[in-house]
Amino acid sequence: MNTFPALSDRHSDPAIYPPGVAYMDGQYLPISEAKISVLDNGFLHSDATYDVVHVWQGAFFRLDDHLDRFFAGMEKLHMSIPLDRAAVTEILKNCVALSGLNNAYVEFICTRGTSPTFSRDPRDAVNRFIAFAIPFASVANPEQMDRGLHVAVTDLVRIPPASVDPTVKNYHWLDLVQGLYAAYAQGAETAILLDAEGNIAEGPGFNVFAVKEGKIYTPEYGVLLGITRQTIFDIGKDLQIPYVTGDLSPEDLRLADEVFVTSTAGGVMPVTKVDNTFIGTGSVGPITQQITRAYWQMHKDDRFRTEISYP
Repeated sequence: MNTFPALSDRHSDPAIYPPGVAYMDGQYLPISEAKISVLDNGFLHSDATYDVVHVWQGAFFRLDDHLDRFFAGMEKLHMSIPLDRAAVTEILKNCVALSGLNNAYVEFICTRGTSPTFSRDPRDAVNRFIAFAIPFASVANPEQMDRGLHVAVTDLVRIPPASVDPTVKNYHWLDLVQGLYAAYAQGAETAILLDAEGNIAEGPGFNVFAVKEGKIYTPEYGVLLGITRQTIFDIGKDLQIPYVTGDLSPEDLRLADEVFVTSTAGGVMPVTKVDNTFIGTGSVGPITQQITRAYWQMHKDDRFRTEISYP
């Protein structure tokens, strides 16, 4: 059973940061010095969109796809920044180069920003762009990658698409965080939330996949259209593994031959236990292993790489 750290431990040193470099207000600075105003609507109202791309062995993976989603998200939220794709790309490269990180987690954000009069009208706010690079992070740690994650399907419902467009990457995570605590209470390591119809939706920062009789299944409704999710479709075509998008029930997940989740933060991550039920043989399955190998092999393909020049 998971236990929670004591409050004295959680609040002993609030100023600990990973190494990294941020960009904000036209300058690069250490990650520990990157601060946001308490009046920024991104902080006050979670009024922001963002994207995360990873760097592996000195190159971004599928950066253009992440930029497409970021700029589309800003348009849908009626936001704008005085930077085009080339300028944003240069900033992201500089954050990584200045950090010296060969493998990095790189986030870029547009917040609604602030209004000089603290107006509640979002049209009065000046939108703000922020970016940062820190060491590469994964949803699953090395042990979990080796033996598979243990997840719990919670009864929490993901925010429906009629309320918040899931194709716009956002910081509305309270349902996901509540899901994590519900999963921890069940002795699991992470959570999967449901859609409004009681089918599988997604987890905190990842898409969900099931393998049954050689086919890959993944939810279609109410989920982020992840770049790694799309990569799985691309791999499926290359390896001639059929895939289906549609409704996936909790029972479908528990009865699958294999289960895995995907995220920019970690790539392809196996799941070997759902709701205290072992999946398949209880070990990482052959199709998951095949897809994982293909995923990391794609990182060597120049079509998907954007090289970084380090000082």
